[in-house]
Amino acid sequence: MKRAVVFAIVAVAAAAHAQDWPQRPVRIVVPFAAGSSPDILARIVNDKLAARIGQPLIVDNKPGAGGNTGTDQASKSQPDGYTFLLSVNAPLVYNTVLYKNLPYDPFKDLVPVSLAATTPNVCAVSNSMNVDSVKGWLAAMKQNPGKFNFASTGNGSISHLGVELIKLKTSSFAVHIPYASSGQAVTAIIQGDVQYACLPPVTVMPQAKAGRLKALAVTSAERSALLPELPTLRESGLPDIQAVPWFAYMAPKGTPPEVVQRMSREIAAVLQDPETKKRLQTAYFDPVGSTPEALAKFMGEELVRWKPVIQRAGLKPDN
Repeated sequence: MKRAVVFAIVAVAAAAHAQDWPQRPVRIVVPFAAGSSPDILARIVNDKLAARIGQPLIVDNKPGAGGNTGTDQASKSQPDGYTFLLSVNAPLVYNTVLYKNLPYDPFKDLVPVSLAATTPNVCAVSNSMNVDSVKGWLAAMKQNPGKFNFASTGNGSISHLGVELIKLKTSSFAVHIPYASSGQAVTAIIQGDVQYACLPPVTVMPQAKAGRLKALAVTSAERSALLPELPTLRESGLPDIQAVPWFAYMAPKGTPPEVVQRMSREIAAVLQDPETKKRLQTAYFDPVGSTPEALAKFMGEELVRWKPVIQRAGLKPDN
């Protein structure tokens, strides 16, 4: 009886906390640099989300270690409803396989809030390669084993794993060069430090349209409505290639469930707002907005999909 009373008191207190939340600004930790894809997404969503919850949302960029640094800091933050995380594929799923001593466990130390958006990566090559199709790109790699470098946004990122999957499927070889952000990776292609990469379109397409590099294909299973002019890798002769970046809101374990549910609902509402959707699509994001339960299921499916790829490729943090 006493235990039931205690649980009832706790439940009432939690409900009251959620009803009063938020009473001060809310921090959104983005474990990548300003100008990165998750940073851009966070700032677009924040504009309308702040109005809905009645408090400012502050983007706190904590880049480092391919997203691990900021994700770890967020996981260890006070679970009081005033810290959330907007992170991506690798630190939320893939790095649990890639790193032996990851300082956090995203499946245990964080709770899902909402799958916010996806975006197709764009495979792009340096103008110095003198190719204008996926067929020409793959032929050049096979004819010049070890000659080319490719860029990514970090070890274990989807921009890294996607190319590793291409390498496995084509028996080709290139040296991996990780960068701190997609902007730096695109600059490396333009400068000739690397010859190709599969990166977010928000950084690739402006440079492609300016003629500074060549965009060849998208990594999604189907053609993107945001980039209808680009074929998929599958259309280009590479079956079973699907490597799509996704962006998810998480919270430290122990955050009141009512606050998590409210934040999830508010994010979903913002992502369906016509003005916000237009801004997101202009930046090549496909807004989603899921329940916490749907995000948890999705993360589990991503782990099952990519764990064999990481293991088969023998990837390590320093690859």
